[in-house]
Amino acid sequence: MKTLITILIILLVLLQFKLWFGDGSVREVWRLETAIDSQQKKNALLQERNAALEAEVKDLKKGLEAIEERARSELGMIKKDETFYQIIDVDGAKQHLSNE
Repeated sequence: MKTLITILIILLVLLQFKLWFGDGSVREVWRLETAIDSQQKKNALLQERNAALEAEVKDLKKGLEAIEERARSELGMIKKDETFYQIIDVDGAKQHLSNE
């Protein structure tokens, strides 16, 4: 009887060891679940970015207004027969010159 109990205890210890430290262990499952959560968060951010880029591409393909707006804001372009006025803040310019 003692040998049977000893064998069962050894078997239990071996199974517990495999459960906690072997392939497919609790530790590994926890690590994989953490990695999955992290990757899902990254995927959500990338999906938001892709949706914004897709909307911008559709807008650029759809109309010239978006292209014109970008050209004006990013490149400083003006239409034919328009006059460009640049307004300089005198106080800001004096302060900028005094800092140099």
